[in-house]
Amino acid sequence: MPEHTTDDGCRLAYEVVGRADAPLLVLSNSLGTDRKLWDPQAAAFAGRFRLLRYDTRGHGASDAPPGDYTIDRLGRDVLSLMDHIGARRAHVAGISIGGLTALWLGAHASERVGRLVLANTAAKIGTPDMWAERLRQIDTDGLASLADGTMARWFTDGFREAHPDTVARTRATFVATAVEGYLGCCAALRDTDLRGAATRVVAPALVITGTHDVATTPADGAWLAGAIPGATLVELDAAHLSNLGCAAAFTGAVMRFLTD
Repeated sequence: MPEHTTDDGCRLAYEVVGRADAPLLVLSNSLGTDRKLWDPQAAAFAGRFRLLRYDTRGHGASDAPPGDYTIDRLGRDVLSLMDHIGARRAHVAGISIGGLTALWLGAHASERVGRLVLANTAAKIGTPDMWAERLRQIDTDGLASLADGTMARWFTDGFREAHPDTVARTRATFVATAVEGYLGCCAALRDTDLRGAATRVVAPALVITGTHDVATTPADGAWLAGAIPGATLVELDAAHLSNLGCAAAFTGAVMRFLTD
């Protein structure tokens, strides 16, 4: 697995597949997952794009530095990876905190962004009290204590019953996440408010939301799509991880948007 070290010494694990002469598509994972979150989409995307998947700092095979992370740092990690592979410009797709990272790039590095896919995310996710309670629970009971409740938020009841293997793999990835990395990204989510920045995004944007998503609700997605000039809104019959819960519909919506 290739690695790239950022300016602050964090090693990021990444992989690049697809034609070298194709447009670059960067995929950013959600909190508590890793680059394999995108497995249902990877083959289709790699058929049309040069595909860069990476483990967000604190996740998967990337380093998990102690301390609070910021959305600026997570966004600059993407730019650093793009520089490392020699890419000036890319489409960026992200889910949850990955979507927030993509939104930051659209607002603060517009010259580096082609199109944006903002899935199951919001300009501001959660409240300070919510994040404080989550941090308290991790400190008291450990990350594994959140696993069952997290799976209930990430997948609908019907999906959990029909696809237990997918849920089990996703749960295992969540439990294996480095605690320092999870805490660092929780701090970034707690402290990030891009509601003012969203209106500055000039890249074409697709906002995807899940009907049953209680973490980043359809109302959050509708607000974001309304704030970004010309954005397209798609709602899928899924919970928080809509790329898994409605994999085919998600893949199709993104492919149509990126290739139109």
